[in-house]
Amino acid sequence: MNIINIGIVAHVDAGKTSLTERILFETNVIDEIGKVDEGNTQTDTLELEKRRGITIKASVVSFMLKYKKVNLIDTPGHADFIAEVERSFSVLDGAILVISAVEGIQAQTKILMSILKKLEIPTILFINKIDRKGAQSASLLEKIKGKLTENIIPLYTVENIGTKEAQIVAKRFEKDFLEEMIEIVAMNDDVMLESYVNGEKISESMVFGALRKQVREAKLYPVFFGSAMTGIGVQELLEGVADMFPANHGGGDTPLSGVVFKIEREPSGEKIAYVRVYSGSLNVRDYVNINRKKLEGEIETYSDKIKKLQLFQEGSCVQSQKVVAGDFGKVWGLRNIRIGDVVGEWSDHIVDIRFVSPQLETRIEAIHKEKSHQLYQALQYLAEEDPLIQVIKDDFHHELYIRLFGEVQKEVVENTLKEQYHLEVSFSETRIVCIEKPKGTGLAYEIMGAPGNPFYATIGFRIEPGKIGSGVTYQLEVELGSLPLSFHKAIEDTVYEVLQQGLYGWEVTDIVITLTHSGYASPVTTAADFRNLVPLVLMEALQNAGTNVYEPMNEFELTVPVGSISTAMFKLSALQAEFEEPIASEEMFILKGTLPMAVTDKFKRGLNSFTEGEGIFMTKPFGYKKMENDYPTRKRVDYNPLNRKEYLMHVMRTI
Repeated sequence: MNIINIGIVAHVDAGKTSLTERILFETNVIDEIGKVDEGNTQTDTLELEKRRGITIKASVVSFMLKYKKVNLIDTPGHADFIAEVERSFSVLDGAILVISAVEGIQAQTKILMSILKKLEIPTILFINKIDRKGAQSASLLEKIKGKLTENIIPLYTVENIGTKEAQIVAKRFEKDFLEEMIEIVAMNDDVMLESYVNGEKISESMVFGALRKQVREAKLYPVFFGSAMTGIGVQELLEGVADMFPANHGGGDTPLSGVVFKIEREPSGEKIAYVRVYSGSLNVRDYVNINRKKLEGEIETYSDKIKKLQLFQEGSCVQSQKVVAGDFGKVWGLRNIRIGDVVGEWSDHIVDIRFVSPQLETRIEAIHKEKSHQLYQALQYLAEEDPLIQVIKDDFHHELYIRLFGEVQKEVVENTLKEQYHLEVSFSETRIVCIEKPKGTGLAYEIMGAPGNPFYATIGFRIEPGKIGSGVTYQLEVELGSLPLSFHKAIEDTVYEVLQQGLYGWEVTDIVITLTHSGYASPVTTAADFRNLVPLVLMEALQNAGTNVYEPMNEFELTVPVGSISTAMFKLSALQAEFEEPIASEEMFILKGTLPMAVTDKFKRGLNSFTEGEGIFMTKPFGYKKMENDYPTRKRVDYNPLNRKEYLMHVMRTI
C-alpha cells in the first residue's frame, strides 16, 4: 500500500483544524463536521483545545485517497508550541500551509514557512476563507512572493471572492497558463530551459511532470484556494496531495529504522509511543534496539520488547501485528522511551531537530499541600511527554519549578494537571533564566591536615573563562594515577553539580576547571571526603575569578506600517533593543534586531494598539548578553559553600 504522511500547519485562526474536519468529512471518515468554537472537532481532544479553539498537541488521523493511505497530523500553530510543530515536521512527507485570505500572512506563517523550506518539506499553500468578506487573492499572492517565497505557482483563480458565491476555476484551461508554467518550471530544470530557449515543443504532460518533481523536491510551491467551512476547493486540494506528494511503498526487507515523535500515557501510567517507521517493520513480541542521543553527543542504546501495536485507520486506531515502512504506529511495551528516540538503526531519513532549552521559569505548588508528591510525579510524566518542559526539584526549600516557553504553555500545564491528574496548582510570577560566566582566573586549594580542613583530602582548582558555547571543560594538571579512579570520578561529578549554581545562583558555563592539587591518605580517605571538599574549594576559586551574569536574548523581525515605524523604534529603544536600519517594503517597514527576553512579551502585548493590528513580530532565542548592573539572583538550593561556617556545620552534622 502507498502511504503519505502529511501535516497541516498555520497561524492561529487560519482555519487548519476546520480544514482537517472538512477533509475527514470529504473522505467519509466522519459523518458530521465538528466546529472549533463548539469544541467538538475530531483532533482537538484536550479540554483546553476545545475551550480556547487552538491546537496544542499534534493529533494523528488517517483516511484513504485514491487507493493511498494518508496519515494526517493536525499540528499546533501557537507560538508557544512551535517546538511541537517542528517535532511533527520531522516525520512528514509533505505539508499543507493554510493561509487566511482575510487575515493574510501572520507572524507564525513566516516562521512555519521558513522551517518548511529549511527542512525541504514538499508544501502546498492553501488560501482559506475565500468566501469571507475582505478576502484577498491577487494582492495576497504578491505578499506571499514578497514575504514567504517567490517560487509559487497558483493552479486556480477565484471568482466572486469575498462573497458566499466564491468559486475556483482551474487555470490550466486558460490560454496563457501553459506558457506561464513553462517559464516557472524551467527556472529549476536545465533541460526544459534549453528546450524552451531553443523554441522546441514542450508538451503539457512534460510540464506537469516537471512541476510534480519540483514540488516533491521542495523547489516549487503550488497554491490552491478554497473554504474549509463550505468545502470549496477541498477536493481539488486532496487531488493535489495525492498527485504531488511523495508516497512510501512500505515494502522491502531492510533493517528497522524509526523515530518517536509523541508520547502518551494510559490511565495506568503505561507509555504509548507514536513511531514513524522509515524502513523495516515493527512487529509484536519483537525485541527492538532503542538509540538515544545524549547531550554530549554520545549514543545510549538498550533494547525492549513490543507488547502491542496499533495502526491509524480511517479516523480510528486498530490493533495490528505489524507496522510497515512509511507508516505511523502506536507502540506499547517500550518502558523508558522518550520523544526523539530512534527505534532500530539510525538512518539518513531521520531529521535530528535540536530544541533550545526553555528560558522562562516559574515556581509551581499544589494548592492542597498533601498532594505535593503527586504533583511532582505528574510533572515528571508531562516532561516525558513534552521535552520542552523541564522540572526542577528544590529539596532544600521543598519547592518545585518548571521551565517553559510562554504563558500559554503554563496555562496548558495548569489545565492538564487539573483534568488528567485532578490537581489544582498555583504559580509564582514567571521570570527569565540567566547564566553566569567567569570574569577572569581564580585559584583556590585546601591541603589535607591544614587548619580548617576537616576532610582527609587535598584539592586545588584553577578556574578560567572558556570559549563561547564551550560549556564546562574539566581537565587535570595532576597525574591521573595520583588518586584512585573512584576519587577522580567523585571530584569530577561534584564539579558539574556545584556549577549548577554560581555566585548569583545561576548555572555557570563557558568555563575551564583544572584540577591543580590532589592528595589522600589511605585507608582513611573516602570518596565522600572529596565530594564534601570540592564545593568549598571550587566556589572559592570561582569567587576569586568573579562572574558576570548573562540574560537570554531574542532575535526579532518586526513588520509595521510606515506610520508606526518611529513609535516602534522608540519603544524598542526604551527596552534596550538593538536593531539595524529599517528596510522599506511596499507600504511597510521591516526592522531586525535583538531584544532581552525579559521584555519581549511586554513589547508584543502593546504591538496591536500602536499598529492597529497590522504589526507582525517574530522572535526566536538568540543566545545571551552580559548584563551591566543590577544582577538578578536565584536563591541557592543547598547549604551555600561560600558561607564556610554554615556549610561545614551542615556537612559535619550529616557525617
